[in-house]
Amino acid sequence: MNRLTVGETLATRLYAAESAIDQALMETASLAAALPAARADAWLSAVAGQGAFAGTAGAISALSDARAHIIQTHKTLTALARKLGLEALAVGPVDKPGDGEPIGGGDGDSGGVQPDMVNKTLPFARQAC
Repeated sequence: MNRLTVGETLATRLYAAESAIDQALMETASLAAALPAARADAWLSAVAGQGAFAGTAGAISALSDARAHIIQTHKTLTALARKLGLEALAVGPVDKPGDGEPIGGGDGDSGGVQPDMVNKTLPFARQAC
């Protein structure tokens, strides 16, 4: 295996790890959001289920820490790839700061969506209604 192949393999695994953590964060946040309604629907007091609330909050905190660690790993591997003279290895559909032109359907470095973007994109929408 050459260094480029090793780098591509690591980039794929890194993207998978980042995606898994983000998915776990989304699912756990969804659970946390559902807990108050579930408690109310079951006619339980605020005291009931507090352990579940605390456990879910702890899981979100731990996942946030895991995300910070995997992002630090990402930065470390990026710096190592540059030192080794490897070209940029992009895996996944996500734009990153400094990429310039959009590479994954995002808005690149242009600063994101402007408030009046819809009106500029759909100039005749008001006339059609």
